[in-house]
Amino acid sequence: MSHAIQDAFIVAATRLPVGKRNGVYATTRPDDMLAAALRAVLAQVPALDPARVEDVIAGCAMPEAEQGMNVARMSLLLAGLPDNVPGVTLNRFCASGLQAVADAAARIRLGMADVMIAAGTESMSAMPQIMGNKVAINPAIFADDANLGMAYGMGLTGEKVAAQWKVSRDDQDAFALASHRKACAAISAGYFDAEITPYRVEHRLPGENGTLRVIERLVDRDEGPRPDTSAEALAKLRPAFAARGTVTAGNSSQMSDGAAAIVLVSERIVRELNLAPLARFIGFSVAGVPPEIMGIGPKFAIPKALAQSGISQDDLSWIELNEAFAAQSLAVIRDLGLDPEKVNPLGGAIALGHPLGASGAIRTATLVHGLRRTGGKYGMVTMCVGTGMGAAGVFEAL
Repeated sequence: MSHAIQDAFIVAATRLPVGKRNGVYATTRPDDMLAAALRAVLAQVPALDPARVEDVIAGCAMPEAEQGMNVARMSLLLAGLPDNVPGVTLNRFCASGLQAVADAAARIRLGMADVMIAAGTESMSAMPQIMGNKVAINPAIFADDANLGMAYGMGLTGEKVAAQWKVSRDDQDAFALASHRKACAAISAGYFDAEITPYRVEHRLPGENGTLRVIERLVDRDEGPRPDTSAEALAKLRPAFAARGTVTAGNSSQMSDGAAAIVLVSERIVRELNLAPLARFIGFSVAGVPPEIMGIGPKFAIPKALAQSGISQDDLSWIELNEAFAAQSLAVIRDLGLDPEKVNPLGGAIALGHPLGASGAIRTATLVHGLRRTGGKYGMVTMCVGTGMGAAGVFEAL
């Protein structure tokens, strides 16, 4: 196998519809969600023998409890992939799914692999930290003021960014409303259909005389977007994280459950199997910022990723900027001068949800299918990351 830099191509990308925390996937395990995404993405490349997959890299932001125990390997075995296919779980919090794509692409680009799957899964319904069972943060963080930002809840970091970058409550609410409107319009137009694999959920309920009743439901669209959201309704919401703050549940990302999977291959495999790639991976970068203003992270990751990719910001025709909070999204857009028309044309995490470690892979699927549908050339997936980081990946549609 050669070790010259070679291109990495995305030949399939799919995701499950995203569910609200304790919503449609309340009783669905995160490893089952990931297994479903893995089966679905391989089904999109029938010419590829699954035994040729050299590794499955899955992102997960809270890899413990039901999504612990190397959820990547567990899920690929549950999906029926051959025993010879290994799996590894990685964690860069909200950028885990994008990091999985970048790491899979890097292995191919370095000539260390020809066929990889990048993925992500997260059940915020199952996650112990969100449920408040146990606080796992290091107590030493509280002993040193310099480290206190690491202990801030994400909402408080959103407030810090809103204050420092002077993002008003009205602007945050307007951004949130636009996210819902764009997402609802995209669902109505069928724009997500190409990227979504419907998932059949089973609810087991007690029936008569000690019997078990099984109710099945096919989930085929994202649960989060609300057609009834209005500026008035958003304005009535109280600040969620600071008494005199501007960040509310309505202008923050939704807590969600979801999974996605992406097949990446080398040019040799594209030729051998006569595949039609969706996109080419061209660059990825991460950057660190003070933890207390973690939301501004993309401002520093985006220029690095663009420089590495050899393209300018103006060359981008589509930007998937994860909407952790409207405050940080607007701060990044304004500071970098991003074209708002190119940012999240189908809505973002405020409407569509944010299943943490899966979001990067989910938004990659949205991007590559969206670019293909609209004829755009270059696109980017970018997000802020807990404890003060930003990540950005650049793709070229083919």
